[in-house]
Amino acid sequence: MIDAGTALILTLACQDRVGIVAAVAGALVGIDGFILDSQQYADLETGRFFMRVVFTGGGPGFPSDVEGVRAALAAAALRFDFAWEVVRADDRPRVLLAVSKGSHCLNDLLHRWRTNALPVEIVGVVSNHDALRSLVEWHGLPWHHLPVDDASRDAQERAILDLMAVERAQYLVLARYMQVLGPTLVEALPGRCINIHHSFLPGFKGARPYHRAHERGVKLIGATAHFVTADLDEGPIIEQAVERVDHRASADDLVRIGRDIEAQVLARAVTWVGERRVFLNDNRTVVFR
Repeated sequence: MIDAGTALILTLACQDRVGIVAAVAGALVGIDGFILDSQQYADLETGRFFMRVVFTGGGPGFPSDVEGVRAALAAAALRFDFAWEVVRADDRPRVLLAVSKGSHCLNDLLHRWRTNALPVEIVGVVSNHDALRSLVEWHGLPWHHLPVDDASRDAQERAILDLMAVERAQYLVLARYMQVLGPTLVEALPGRCINIHHSFLPGFKGARPYHRAHERGVKLIGATAHFVTADLDEGPIIEQAVERVDHRASADDLVRIGRDIEAQVLARAVTWVGERRVFLNDNRTVVFR
């Protein structure tokens, strides 16, 4: 049932054509839908069109459930061949977090979730180490310790996928999970696995990147959140941020500043995905902020 005042979110992507916005608006008018917010983008390079509409009932003709709304939009969806979804605005995607030993991104996400500031439902945390068990269990979430090495990687990643299936998790968020994912996991989660990394890539790959950046005297440090693909750390970018530093910053200063940026950027990416603001557009994204 849709209660009075309940907002819904329509998201769609399709080949761009004349009349898409009019068809959507007309379909909503036909069911007494009242648009609260609408954003759209036509990519002239790819010929793709993207749209996000937040709406609610504005009259007696509005359906009593989400299925009724979907039925009212079905003709427009068929006509323009939408890839589309309609959900309640309070519907929170289910998310499984993965972490290694670093706690800064995990702790930030858990705090936001616990204070109802993160529009996703965290269903558990998986780790290849046992160092952060107490933090996760203090938040009342399931902890899954799944050690991994080269010999066990395929089995461990299948266990993660099995866990996602059991928990009905729609996304896997790598909150500083310091493992290179194998093809088993990457291929199973297109557009559903989010990673965070420092923005030195590819200039400072490998261990101790902030120390190596300090040795080179960098003036900007930052972080990038992106969807994971088979190309290591080169998937579609969701969000980035940078902060200026100077010669007075030590390597430890860069680590501290960098961790803060990483946590903020990952939280924004997860928030926007939770609010259905992120669309894949080939190797890029469209983000309606």
